[in-house]
Amino acid sequence: MRAFRFLLGLAALAAGSLEAQQSSRTEPVTGLRENGTGYHALVGARVVTSPGQVLNNATIVVRNGLIAAVGAGTAPPAGARVWDLKGLTVYPGFIDAHADLGGDAPPLGGDVGPTHWNPQVRAWFSTTANLKDDSTRRTALRSLGFGTALAVPRQGIFRGMASVVQLGDAGVRERVLRPDLAQTVGFQRSFALGGMYPNSAMGTIALMKQTFMDAEWYARAWGAYESSSRSLLPPETSEALAALSKVVQGKQPILFQTESEEDYLRAYKLAADYKLIPWFRGSGQEYRLIDVLKGRTQPLVLPLNFPDAPTLSSPEAALNVTLADLRHWYLAPTNPSQLAAAGVPFAITADGLSSLSQFLPNLRTAVARGLAPDKALAALTTVPATWLGIEKTHGTIAVGKVANLVISEGDLFAEEASVRDVWVQGTRYGVTRPPQVDPRGTWTIASDDAGTFKTATLRLEGPLNRIRGTVEVGGRRPVPLTSVRIVAETGRLEATFAGEPLGQEGALLLAGSVRDTTFFGWLSLPNGTDAKYRGTRTEVYEGPARGAIAVKVPKIELPFIRPSMEFGRAAPPAQPAVLVVRNATVWTQGPQGRLENADLLVQAGKVVRVGQKLAAPSGAVEIDATGKHVTPGLIDPHTHSGVSAVNESGFAIVPEVQMGDVITHNNIWFYRQLAGGLTTTMIKHGSANPIGGENVYVKTRWGSLPDEYKIVGAPRTVKFALGENPKRSPTRYPNTRMGVQEIIRDHFLAARDYEKEWKRWDKEKTGIPPRRDLRMEAILDILNQKLLISSHGYRADEFLALIRLAEEFGFKVQALQHGVEAYKIASELKKAGVAAIVWSDWGAFKLESYDATSYNARLLIEAGVVTSLHSDDAEISTRMNWEAGKLLRSGLDEIQALSTVTNQSAKAIAIDHRVGSLEAGKDADFVIWNGNPLSQFTKAEQTWVDGRKYFSLDEDKVLRDDIAKQRAQLIQAVLAAGTPETVPAGAPARDRGGEGLRK
Repeated sequence: MRAFRFLLGLAALAAGSLEAQQSSRTEPVTGLRENGTGYHALVGARVVTSPGQVLNNATIVVRNGLIAAVGAGTAPPAGARVWDLKGLTVYPGFIDAHADLGGDAPPLGGDVGPTHWNPQVRAWFSTTANLKDDSTRRTALRSLGFGTALAVPRQGIFRGMASVVQLGDAGVRERVLRPDLAQTVGFQRSFALGGMYPNSAMGTIALMKQTFMDAEWYARAWGAYESSSRSLLPPETSEALAALSKVVQGKQPILFQTESEEDYLRAYKLAADYKLIPWFRGSGQEYRLIDVLKGRTQPLVLPLNFPDAPTLSSPEAALNVTLADLRHWYLAPTNPSQLAAAGVPFAITADGLSSLSQFLPNLRTAVARGLAPDKALAALTTVPATWLGIEKTHGTIAVGKVANLVISEGDLFAEEASVRDVWVQGTRYGVTRPPQVDPRGTWTIASDDAGTFKTATLRLEGPLNRIRGTVEVGGRRPVPLTSVRIVAETGRLEATFAGEPLGQEGALLLAGSVRDTTFFGWLSLPNGTDAKYRGTRTEVYEGPARGAIAVKVPKIELPFIRPSMEFGRAAPPAQPAVLVVRNATVWTQGPQGRLENADLLVQAGKVVRVGQKLAAPSGAVEIDATGKHVTPGLIDPHTHSGVSAVNESGFAIVPEVQMGDVITHNNIWFYRQLAGGLTTTMIKHGSANPIGGENVYVKTRWGSLPDEYKIVGAPRTVKFALGENPKRSPTRYPNTRMGVQEIIRDHFLAARDYEKEWKRWDKEKTGIPPRRDLRMEAILDILNQKLLISSHGYRADEFLALIRLAEEFGFKVQALQHGVEAYKIASELKKAGVAAIVWSDWGAFKLESYDATSYNARLLIEAGVVTSLHSDDAEISTRMNWEAGKLLRSGLDEIQALSTVTNQSAKAIAIDHRVGSLEAGKDADFVIWNGNPLSQFTKAEQTWVDGRKYFSLDEDKVLRDDIAKQRAQLIQAVLAAGTPETVPAGAPARDRGGEGLRK
């Protein structure tokens, strides 16, 4: 009865499927219809119907592209073509949630039509409308087991819409499953598309922000036009902005392609700020963000782009390998398993590999390094099916679902099993053929031809896909075979080996055919002659046909540290509730001056008081600083380290870009700055623009995430640049110093016009609503003194011109940077209230800096100008106390000299209410020195930020010992994993042990 119901249901499903297929086809049939039933029975296989669900000796019935039945021990129905899969394993067809199928190359001459002013914004591009994917790529993905993919465009920053497609060879109309499902965006521009802006990481993010805002405005503007009964002039037409409408409304997901852990953090923040539905293609570095990712459920698609083993070919090479590289080699293959253990959902993609042939080996590596096979299968089937909205038809082997199947020789996740066939929508695509022969064993071969061996012993062993062996002639030492290949279609064997051990100069090729226990063919000699031979198998090799994955990488308990490099921290340092530093020489840099034998009392990260013999509550942490000096944490108002990019030079005026968007915590200079007593720095935009980007204030909170470095509530400042630097771009206005001044003035006037238009709109609410412009809004903030100017420059005349321009528009300049001629206009700077941020002794390194003097700082201080030193250099920023010490030779006293890197620096950049001196209520940023801080022989023994000890010489020694230990362990792991072949990606080596028993 059960079998009857099975067949009855099968017939009904088949008939319904045939009718549906005929009634849903729009293309007329040319000639006779195809009358193939598409009726198949796959019998005798081990069937993994879904992750964790296995049927042995099962039958799958396929009809008209759908699974009609699946069950264990079921006889095939009459009329079906029977496929004997005994000994094989069937999985649901894999789904790649981020596949590059091509077809998105820009046309010659560029895109046409009302697309977008920026060629990098191709949101209008549809993978459905342009589905001309490369059949070679489809075939390559199918060979890995993929039957379905999210086809993702790759050109530009806003790249267009991704579509879910089948990977069979049917026509494009039959292959699209979900057209234009998600928008896609990436952080790298495409040079093929052209365009000058953006050309930096922060410019890219600024373009993303503006484009999201423009898309929201575009919908409102066209809505206003239509509701006016078209009585107004219409807004511009932009296919790209129209295509982004559903994204900014939260109705369509947007897939961010990330290439680093920082990219993920930036993408997530953008999505949160603009209320988007984010999906992410990962970078392979997610294990570094486990604490961040835990609890998040947004789709995350992982590449298996494991790095190659670091080069350790010599002791010198080993010395040059960084701990960061060693750790990534070891930890990258554990990325999927770490995410799975943390409960973070993910899919797996073949994208991101230098060669698709790496996918299955790397997948097995991930399993061998801790990823459960069921989790791996889910990441290739059920998880992406759910995210892509095709879970009712794909992802498992079940009645009524599409017949997408992967047939393999064995366990794809634990063995070196080959994919035999892939079925896509009921059509079989052959991938590999099984070898027609098994040549493994011991052979005695003989030849009657002169100049060769009379007899030899050939031994072949190992799994069939990686046979190895030796040739032994005349009792000599066996010669290893350098390569062995079985030609599956013909049963032919080809092997090569070195001839020198046998008295031949060059390599020998042994080629022949195997027939049961006989072997015959020829031997190709280095001199160009061929010798015939025959052989007989004397012993049979009984090892497994497929190699198993064996982990030869030793297990190492590597600590979680941030950043994942030298000196990374396992966690932020503790903040004592109360801390007192006793008996030190305290340079308060405030009204109390310098105090001998004084104490510093800190509570909850803030300075409470400085004085002698201070009372501290019970339980306070006490530091004996007898004979030592304590200063405020040093400040550098001009650095460029710690960010992913420095200049956005695509446009001359770019105040919309923000350096705070591109802070990177993977920056060793933060630690080195701490070691030099630096606790606060302003990371500035470069000097390529008359008006550059917004700077960012950071504290050197080593081991934090990028946003945690920022000083919350700090004032906003923007980088201006005068002189040579902003005018030397030959393809961009301005090209002269006069042009620099005029383009600044013109944008000031444009911003006032922008302000007037918004005031009109807010009052009248008529017409097309104005568009928010991040560039104009930033310039308005400059004019309204909300965004303070910090200007690069050298010459006095240009500084004066900028000050006068500011006076013309009714605001003031906060600070002049570099200022090698600032001493010439000291009185004017004092009158205008402009701070000077200068070098201690730099000058004459280019013409406009020729008229410099090492007395610059002293002359400015004596004129009453707020004066600070700066580094403009990563190395110098680690020894700002030395820079201050240099000023002693100009006649400044010690307090004045130190002020140029403490309290005066803080005042110059408008954060003196927070840092720069040891006064009650200010942040507890301080340094304990082993001597006078202005001496080049003095070291920073401890550096505290916000009442937390981020650096100490004692901890540094412990960290150095730990670095040496980790390096030694990891180098040994690389060597242990090494094989005669190239070691991939922290990979487990293939099992060579056991080798089978011989009869």
